[in-house]
Amino acid sequence: MKNYVLSLAFLFTSFLGLSQKENRIQGKLIDSLSSEPLSFATIRLESKSQSNQVKGLIADEKGIFELKDVREDKYIIRIEYVGYRTKYLEINMNDASPQLDLGIISLVPQNQMLESVSVTSNKPNVIATLEKQIFKADQFEVAKGGTATDVLRNIPSIMVNAEGELSMRGSKGFLILINGKPTQVDATTILSQITANSIERIEMITAPSAKYDADGKAGIINIVTKKGSNDGWSLSGNLQYGLPRLKQYLNASEPYRYGIDFSTNYRMGKWDISTSLNYLKNDIAGRRVGDVNTTINNIYTSFPSEGERSFKRDNYGLRTSIIYSPSTQDDWVLGVYLGEREQYRTADITYNNVKTDLLTNSVIGRANYYNANLVLKSGSFRVYNLDYTHRFQDKSSISVSGLYEYAMIDGYTKNRNLNIKNYADTLQYTLNTGRNPLDAYRFKFDYDKTIGIGKLSIGYQYRYQLQKGMFNYFEKAGNFTSLVFNPSFSANIEVVNRIHGLYAQYAGVYQKLEFSTGLRYENAFREFKADKLANSAILDLSNLFPSANLMYHMKDDLSIKLAYSRRVQRSTNNELNPYPEREHSETLEQGDPNIKPEFVGIIETGVTKDFKKASLYINLYTQQIDNIVNRVNSIYNDTILNRIYTNAGKASLWGSELGLTLNLINKLKIFLGGNVYSLKINGEIFNNSVAVNSTGTVYSINSNISYQINNSLSTQFNLSYLSAKNTAQGIDSRFYQPNFSVKKVLFDNKLFLTVLWQNAALGNMKVNEQSISTWGRNFYTTTNYIQERNIIMLNLSYNFKSSEKKSKLPTSEFGEREF
Repeated sequence: MKNYVLSLAFLFTSFLGLSQKENRIQGKLIDSLSSEPLSFATIRLESKSQSNQVKGLIADEKGIFELKDVREDKYIIRIEYVGYRTKYLEINMNDASPQLDLGIISLVPQNQMLESVSVTSNKPNVIATLEKQIFKADQFEVAKGGTATDVLRNIPSIMVNAEGELSMRGSKGFLILINGKPTQVDATTILSQITANSIERIEMITAPSAKYDADGKAGIINIVTKKGSNDGWSLSGNLQYGLPRLKQYLNASEPYRYGIDFSTNYRMGKWDISTSLNYLKNDIAGRRVGDVNTTINNIYTSFPSEGERSFKRDNYGLRTSIIYSPSTQDDWVLGVYLGEREQYRTADITYNNVKTDLLTNSVIGRANYYNANLVLKSGSFRVYNLDYTHRFQDKSSISVSGLYEYAMIDGYTKNRNLNIKNYADTLQYTLNTGRNPLDAYRFKFDYDKTIGIGKLSIGYQYRYQLQKGMFNYFEKAGNFTSLVFNPSFSANIEVVNRIHGLYAQYAGVYQKLEFSTGLRYENAFREFKADKLANSAILDLSNLFPSANLMYHMKDDLSIKLAYSRRVQRSTNNELNPYPEREHSETLEQGDPNIKPEFVGIIETGVTKDFKKASLYINLYTQQIDNIVNRVNSIYNDTILNRIYTNAGKASLWGSELGLTLNLINKLKIFLGGNVYSLKINGEIFNNSVAVNSTGTVYSINSNISYQINNSLSTQFNLSYLSAKNTAQGIDSRFYQPNFSVKKVLFDNKLFLTVLWQNAALGNMKVNEQSISTWGRNFYTTTNYIQERNIIMLNLSYNFKSSEKKSKLPTSEFGEREF
């Protein structure tokens, strides 16, 4: 294996010395109305004398392109971009002008509208490229003032459940990128730290190439933040306030919702400085209604429950980047990210336990009690990164980046069973504490060079993560006893993850065909140690991750694609920790230090079509998953279930997704997105003692309807709907959220006032409500989560100066994943 990888690396690096002729054509593509760069457009060079294509390439993310080694001749340059009119340029290349700079080239949106003296850009909601689908964030007004999660819930194939957990094509395993920078953080955590107002676009990479990390079995979501100014400085700010709740949920305290965020950018000469600061208070009230039963030795125990389940959440974030460009060939980037997150979850539940002897069908016991449950999770993140990029005269480039992160993840779970008639009377009390300091490093090297009709990229990456956890379990029974340390459920653990990655990729354009092919090799080492384990649990794997992407442009407005990618989903430290935590009165949760990573092969094909007043894309995909990880239940005792993370066998997923944008009448824009897939899981759990055979069809719908009432007033309606979903041991019910917004523009497009109606319930609609059920041979559990509806938010945004350059702000890469 090692010889094979070294040979592959040598084969690719042997091309690096190839020389290129000096004849070049270059330019930059922008939107004719907004002047924004058009990333990844297709450029084709066609000879007039021979009537055939000579060269082809794809513009970079800034819309810049360069055609090299162009012979003397007369040419036509054909520029194509989905949702824009094809542009043709006629040029004459000769020795008198070996380097031709075409400057700024504007492309016109196909559906632009001209009204009076104002110009409105009506760009498509979705732009499809070789590797990704791009969604503009500002089209989702209903997410204003929220977080990245609120933006993502509008996108096809992204599903959000009642717990705020995101899944992509039915899987919670996907990699998050921030401005193209790979991160290994938990999606729910990192997305809650990014404000919706700071996002420019969302890029969905469902079959990633070898250049990306292999992590994320469902693919990659790249979040691109808004841009800074060309010269001088810019400032934008946002204030948010939530009105008092409209319905009481019998909660102990009121939820509060308010926030502030602002970003500033200063650029002059060789310096570019960006800073972003945000605070968000985002509480939510709710209820929990559950029912659990167990059967042990013919004794049937039923314990239905009902009570409060609410969250108090505070997020702080400070991101700063300093870019120094001493020359046009060199860039230095220094980034700092300081983040704090604190979340209290209150679950105060009343239980009514009844024991029945199944042999005599008689009640043999009753017990009513009140469970006061409080969980605190807090995280403090410190991230520092330094990047360097050098561009050579032959337009090849080299980049080196390093990152260091320190994080402290802390928290506790207080679980008290109290006398239902006297809350001062403690029947049972368990206290779990956890403290997780983390150190992590990342080093990355990349080299790019244009060779022939495409670009060769090679690179190496090293990742190291050390996390030491101190978990203690205390318990007591009755009022007049002390908390006693339980050594069986307590331990000091240490987890080391070390990954070496090497990749090679070649991408280019041949006539109407865009292509990318590559291979990534990774050696991943994981060691789990605990003070009670005689031997460490070690996992040492070497794997190849091939990828291939093809896109063929049949016409200017019609493209088809085919892609393959192999991915891996690695377990978090929470899924590895075997020492139980008392999550609820009826729940112990633990992991498995020997859990295996999931491996998945992704195949997809799709078509993109533009019409005069509409655009459409359809993708068909399949995922074949080995070692699928599920959270499953078993009986611990008659009133406690043991919830564990385990490999549940193999799974196959077949699905289709669709996105349709309609502009049938003036001022009205409709976006309809949908995803449907069939999931089948086959395997065994609990040491092969229980077979898993689960099959089901799942679908989701995301719709967005916008209407421009006049030049300064608009409204929008959004609906996200997730159908019932099968799991290894049960089913999650349907879940849906309607949202409305009205936006008013003031002071010459500088001030924006938005009124949001979130989780809008018309009548008795069961909005923002979901039940989760699991069952086995001797137990059944179902829990219905009922969260707050009809939330009214006010949002005020101010932009002092428009922005034109992407801010390269850092983010937490390791610690937030373990939050």
